[in-house]
Amino acid sequence: MSASTEAAPRIQQLSTSVINKIAAGEVIERPASVVKELLENSVDALSTRIEVDIEQGGAELIRIVDDGEGIHPDDVPLAIASHATSKITGADDLFHVQTMGFRGEALASISEVSRFRLRTRQADQLAGVEMQVDGGNVSPLQPCGCPPGTQIEIRELFFNTPVRRKFLKTPATEFAHISEQFTRVALANPRLHMVLRHNNKSVYELPATDRLIDRLELFFGSQLAESLIPIERSSGELRVWGYVAQPRQSKATRKGQYLFLNGRWIQDRSLQHALTEAYRGLLMVGRQPIAYLFFEVPASQVDVNVHPTKSEVRFRDSQQMYRLLLSTLRNTFLGMDLDSPLSLRSDDAGSRGNASAVEVEKTQRELVDWANDQLSRWKPTEDLSDLEAAMPASPPVTPADPPAMPSESGSSPAAFDTDADASSASPAMPGSVAPGASTSDAAPADVPAASAEPSDLPETPRALQVHDCYLVVETREGITVIDQHALHERIMYEHLRRRVLGGAIEVQRLLMPVTIELSSREAGLLLDRTELLAELGLLVEPFGGNSVMLSGYPTMLAKADPAELLRAVVEQIDSAGQSVTRRDLLDSLLHMMSCKAAIKAGQRLKPEEIDSLLAQRHLVDDHHHCPHGRPTALTLSRSELDRQFGRLG
Repeated sequence: MSASTEAAPRIQQLSTSVINKIAAGEVIERPASVVKELLENSVDALSTRIEVDIEQGGAELIRIVDDGEGIHPDDVPLAIASHATSKITGADDLFHVQTMGFRGEALASISEVSRFRLRTRQADQLAGVEMQVDGGNVSPLQPCGCPPGTQIEIRELFFNTPVRRKFLKTPATEFAHISEQFTRVALANPRLHMVLRHNNKSVYELPATDRLIDRLELFFGSQLAESLIPIERSSGELRVWGYVAQPRQSKATRKGQYLFLNGRWIQDRSLQHALTEAYRGLLMVGRQPIAYLFFEVPASQVDVNVHPTKSEVRFRDSQQMYRLLLSTLRNTFLGMDLDSPLSLRSDDAGSRGNASAVEVEKTQRELVDWANDQLSRWKPTEDLSDLEAAMPASPPVTPADPPAMPSESGSSPAAFDTDADASSASPAMPGSVAPGASTSDAAPADVPAASAEPSDLPETPRALQVHDCYLVVETREGITVIDQHALHERIMYEHLRRRVLGGAIEVQRLLMPVTIELSSREAGLLLDRTELLAELGLLVEPFGGNSVMLSGYPTMLAKADPAELLRAVVEQIDSAGQSVTRRDLLDSLLHMMSCKAAIKAGQRLKPEEIDSLLAQRHLVDDHHHCPHGRPTALTLSRSELDRQFGRLG
């Protein structure tokens, strides 16, 4: 054997110092990790006030002072010992954890990579105890004067691990992470008085409160707080409560989602997915909902010992949690008016109040001129009885039909020329009965579950079409401006979706099937999903080479160009990618199909068509947003109009 060949290294026991440094790499990633661990210790100590001081993003100083129970003098040396804790005594306790911390790793890891000082005193002790640790080297304990509670000071974090210190970002970036950790603890514990300072400047001074909404307003502003919707629901031993933002408030990422389990901030993909599903169709594509949700679950039903930072948990029944959140949010949204408020841009209150009478009169005159012009183009709707008689009869809903869905008919359209399935997309006016049917027979079809809200529309709506794009409707609360395409798109989507889910979609067979030449890849994508397309009423089959044949498509889409529709389906499938779930692909295709079939912006509507569209507005679950999440209507309140015209005295 060559003399230069070295012997294989032997197995050896690592020193406690090295072990702690390795553990610190898992638990203490950056200054924010230190703040998180120390704040959780203060919460567990039943503190009522916590002050946090930071210098240079935590790289130079982290000091946390609380008024909690403190540490018994005899236990102080154990505070920095690995796996020494007062939170658990045996393995079974891991499944009944009621505290934020329980592993006994944090202080040992922190003191190993910093200049560490701890001062603590219990209320029944005359003096406190001070302990200093310099990179793992412990100095003798010393008595000290300090108020009841605990003070921990961390200086020069990672001073003895220069590689880790070099990886720290700028002080501003590191402090942003600290601020986020502070926010999470403060939201989970609104009854705590909490203070955060950076470089001797006050950042947050949060008085104790019993109202979570007050703390949310301090962190995120009054505009967001005013848009929050309170939720609360219990199911057996489970409870969810908190606030979610209205759809008009959203973010590009999930950073606006704060989930807490038994007071602990967590990340959970299943709950995040339930949140996304609840907002499906209410938000624009690529936007994420904002939520501050608190889940209360028996400790025995959840395992919090699955991640070094305890931010990920494992539920015994994750599907039950998923269903609880999803149903709670959906039921909340269905009972709300989610129309977006419309505010007119104005000068500040002072200048508005000082507007001259000439300016006010000019504005009023311009509005009157505009209204007169619109009225000259509008003709009163025919007598309602005539309109009802002209609409095709709808047979009673049978048990096989989807709930709350008007029956389809092959009759010609009565209101929308763009919709061949007018009896489905354009149901009879509320309160009407189809000719030849008794009142009892027609009731199920005429009164869907999502009934019209009497407060939204006057008995005889007065609607004007503006720029062949928007409908201006008088309501009891003010004026509502409706996007005709977005609203009809939502109606078409709801009807299509219910038909597909109920397996009752009506298919129109083409006398002359449409053939389309595609690329080899596109043809493969389409033919791989013929069963899914058939559920949508699209009958697709191979036609030799790279050609496909469309022999049937939904009656509701009779006015859509079949070839154009099929090409759009190909593009939708292609853009979705291979990893998309069947449900998401089905939903995206429904979005696209309803968009293609809906009336378009720039399309002039007859008065009876406008009335029919408005009548259908309240016959779908969510008429406030199109399937892509855009609002279908904006509401200008009477008080806003009065304010703009200076009528508020």
